[in-house]
Amino acid sequence: MNTSVHSAVAAIDIGTNSTNLLIVNRDGRTLERRVTVTRLGQGVDQTRNLSPEAIERTINCLSMYRGLLDQHHSPRLRIVASSASRDALNRDEFFDQAEKVLGVRPELVSGEEEARLAYRGCTSQLVPDPNGHLIIDIGGGSTELIVGTTQLSQAYSIDVGAVRMTERHLRHDPPQPEELLNAIGEVEDFFEDVLRTNPSIKHVRQIIGTAGTIVTIAAIEIGQQEFDANELHGFKLTRDAIEDVFRTLATESLVDRRHNPGLPPERADVIVGGCCVLVALMRALDAQELIVSTNNILDGVCAELLNNL
Repeated sequence: MNTSVHSAVAAIDIGTNSTNLLIVNRDGRTLERRVTVTRLGQGVDQTRNLSPEAIERTINCLSMYRGLLDQHHSPRLRIVASSASRDALNRDEFFDQAEKVLGVRPELVSGEEEARLAYRGCTSQLVPDPNGHLIIDIGGGSTELIVGTTQLSQAYSIDVGAVRMTERHLRHDPPQPEELLNAIGEVEDFFEDVLRTNPSIKHVRQIIGTAGTIVTIAAIEIGQQEFDANELHGFKLTRDAIEDVFRTLATESLVDRRHNPGLPPERADVIVGGCCVLVALMRALDAQELIVSTNNILDGVCAELLNNL
């Protein structure tokens, strides 16, 4: 097929917690950006299989996205599938259904490829410190840690995320203190392994945070009534603010937690698990702040597609 006919490109990221779409035109201007919580990875940590209900929720979302793609004259599309699909023994069954709906087969990306694409997207409209920066991308099932100077130098993927920590540790509502400590402790253990490989991570000059958990914590800190990416992009989120949001959310029941401005109701049950990951990393790094990026892996995929048009 002659790719020059495409006037737009699109990316779909099928994650553990959400399934997200970005469509941009040839100039890189956003035509559609959608985030839908589909919880594909529900139970995968225990069962190593995608449940029929989770597959159905995600396929319904992809069908809706297919309608949006058609409205934009079927742009060139790349679909990436990450942590939940990496862990699931029955992913091909899901990929078959997704391909039937979208006409393109999802691509199983490694943690390292996920990190590379997230790096490209995350740094597309921020100025990273050329003396060293760390990007933290907390997903539902995994967290990517990406180190760069003037370009990406190293990437690590650890199996901790908002959904995984919630399912593995947070059994009570609200969570008990020892459950929170265990979740934070597990993240710290994973991060210690990364530090053994690359101790210089502790000395990066700048930290940039991206993806649902971090963007949501920033929105809660600001008290956003309606999501506004422009207000959040580039926002400096201090460690004190992160700890404050964590304490508030972790001590509330799910019913009360849902009422926090800036917290989408469909994220309320896993946000504390996500907070555990970020709190653990900020403490381990002894970092005082991070810069929020609302750009993510989707922006990285679209940038690469545009390069290849």
